[in-house]
Amino acid sequence: MRITRETLIRIAKETVQKRALADPGLVAAYLTGSLRSENPFLGNSTDIDIVLVHAGQPKVRREILPVTPEIHLDIVHNPRSEYEKPKELRIHPWLGPELYDPLPLYVTQHFFEFIQAGVRAEYAEPVNVLARARRNAEHARQIWSGLQLSQETGPALLLSYLKGVNHAANAVALLTGGPLAERRFLLQFQERAAAAGAPGLAAGLLGLLGGAQVDAATLSKFLTEWEKTFVDAASRNKVHVPSRNRDYPASIAAPRLAYYKLAFEAMLAGDSPQSMLWPMVHTWTLSAAVLPPTHQSKWQAACETLGLTGEVFIERMEGLDRFLDTVEELLENMATSQGL
Repeated sequence: MRITRETLIRIAKETVQKRALADPGLVAAYLTGSLRSENPFLGNSTDIDIVLVHAGQPKVRREILPVTPEIHLDIVHNPRSEYEKPKELRIHPWLGPELYDPLPLYVTQHFFEFIQAGVRAEYAEPVNVLARARRNAEHARQIWSGLQLSQETGPALLLSYLKGVNHAANAVALLTGGPLAERRFLLQFQERAAAAGAPGLAAGLLGLLGGAQVDAATLSKFLTEWEKTFVDAASRNKVHVPSRNRDYPASIAAPRLAYYKLAFEAMLAGDSPQSMLWPMVHTWTLSAAVLPPTHQSKWQAACETLGLTGEVFIERMEGLDRFLDTVEELLENMATSQGL
């Protein structure tokens, strides 16, 4: 079977048609994510990101369902109540960009007319662009501050740190587009930082992940151990809807193995092997977090190599502080130049 972008969009439409027939409470559905771009494939793999909007509170919030070994459906379920204030969604750093230009797959009650009229009005005005970016920067600073007194250890501590890094990087990315895609996080950030007039932040972000400590050979060894940990964690989740098991993040699901692995192999073979660091470290840490300590040794060793644990981690925290200082200064300068 030849898989193209058009093939996957057709699968998305057929999936939503079946859901609409089975669920009279379905208000709307739309396609978002990588399929909204011209080239959604990375390592000949991708996912189909669908958002289903329900009249009431959905029983589950996310489903991961296989299509082929390389392709899976990533279905998010949202209640209609989350869309009640479109003008506020305009400055939402995640839903705002998502709703600005989705591909509608199903609609009732003039859903998109109502929502997009509010979201798109003055969406690109500097005051709203900065509002979206500032929300991320402020959240990142709050996370950094909380880490100073945190009693967390192991994967929980690193996940909090990575969440702060994520919001800090997206504060920059949102100045010139939507949030960064998970697998292309570092690749896209380099472009966005340059577009925002701060190209030096790309090296800073890589440094926050320990990029200077590894080369392609080391990353290749990491990949072998990452896969073992991912498979171990995913195999312990016995349902197709990870969100039903509160201990398991939806990202760690068997249908997503090739989605990540093939992308990592493609990046290893390319010009920027270190670009795999963000998705690898993040998913490896999510996997380790749901496993007993006896199954965390390879993850722990990788973190030590990257300086993401132990005494060196203090330097990473200081680096995040400096990174945030630069981001905050960037946003302040943009506000001043726009008279805001």
